Amino acid sequence: MSKNQDLEGRRRLATPRGVGVMCDFHADRAENATLWDVEGRAFTDFAAGIAVLNTGHRHPRIVQAIEQQLQRFTHTAYQIVPYESAIALAERINALAPIDGAAKTAFFTTGAEAVENAIKIARAATGRPGVVSFGGAFHGRTLMGLALTGKTIPYKQGFGPFPGEVYHLPFPAARRGITVEQSLGALRQLFQCDIEPARVAAVILEPVQGEGGFHPAPPELTAALRRVCDEHGILLIADEIQTGFGRTGTLFAMEQHQVKPDLITMAKSLAGGMPLSAVCGRAEVMDAPAPGGLGGTYAANPLAVAAAHAVLDVIEEEALCERSRQLGPRLVQFLRSRQARCPSLVEVRGLGSMVAAEFADPQDGRPSARFAQRVQQAALWRDLLLLTCGQDGNVIRFLYPLTIPEPQFDAALQVLAEVLDAVSAHPE
Repeated sequence: MSKNQDLEGRRRLATPRGVGVMCDFHADRAENATLWDVEGRAFTDFAAGIAVLNTGHRHPRIVQAIEQQLQRFTHTAYQIVPYESAIALAERINALAPIDGAAKTAFFTTGAEAVENAIKIARAATGRPGVVSFGGAFHGRTLMGLALTGKTIPYKQGFGPFPGEVYHLPFPAARRGITVEQSLGALRQLFQCDIEPARVAAVILEPVQGEGGFHPAPPELTAALRRVCDEHGILLIADEIQTGFGRTGTLFAMEQHQVKPDLITMAKSLAGGMPLSAVCGRAEVMDAPAPGGLGGTYAANPLAVAAAHAVLDVIEEEALCERSRQLGPRLVQFLRSRQARCPSLVEVRGLGSMVAAEFADPQDGRPSARFAQRVQQAALWRDLLLLTCGQDGNVIRFLYPLTIPEPQFDAALQVLAEVLDAVSAHPE
């Protein structure tokens, strides 16, 4: 029995099936865009821990920052004994985030915690209960996160009931036949039929839907939501957990919109693989909860905070936002050049380096999760890690580290070309 097989057997016995695992091999080490399993096989990582590693595996600056903090202290609980590094990180984020006026930032541990606390802050600031989200959205696996999430299987199945006063609108997506006008019409109907706007605390959206299929929010949608929110005293929350820290070509995706949110949630690539999340928002909104209303035992973990400082340094010094804007269009051009040879590749879309390929039956246009899965599996056989997403599971998303070496990126595209040709030749 191989080492991977042995570990797989142990994993199945020791851990529950509800934790879905994609790979049957097990990580041993990683560097930048390469991951090696316990048997020494190397993979090019276009998953990056689900968009966590925009700065790559084990960037030397991040490793150094964690090592230095490790020599000082690892934990005090920030709300018991605070420390300068967390204050300085909040100051940096306040200066960088696209928030109008003075901003404040609170740190947590996971993206779901950031979302939960953004809703708490919005309700405290407005005195209202209602929250509006979108179909196809993903906002976490906690109960409030699931209530906000707009995809039932596998996330919500068997876990209800969920917190109340959460409402969903259709998210604009050309392939799904949903326009901005239809989304806004559904909002008007929601206000007429289900909850009056005076009882809505917040509207939350992803500037580019993640699990929903990498659909960018049209600028006319965010502009209209900003107008509606301003008219009715509703807060606009941008969930930038997957879009943040250079993935879309700017530090935050909302920088590419004409309007600014009241609150921004962030996590994933904030700390280069260390568990850290945050909510940044208008100072008067962030100050609404009473002392003790926000926090967490591991919130603002010192090692993660040190890593986050290094991440911001690396993004700036290595011009990773610009690199995102270079690599993403190259990938889009490459994928579109393959569409004639791969009729099932019906759409290529994205923003910066948050790129997706959608697959459907070329005869009837029905989403083809099977084709996407076969592309993913064939790529894996050729040592390229890819992830699927989308409401129908028929989308491949590309989340390579923005630090990936040019030859490795080019080689991955060649593998992808061979995979698309092979799967297209035997469509099943």
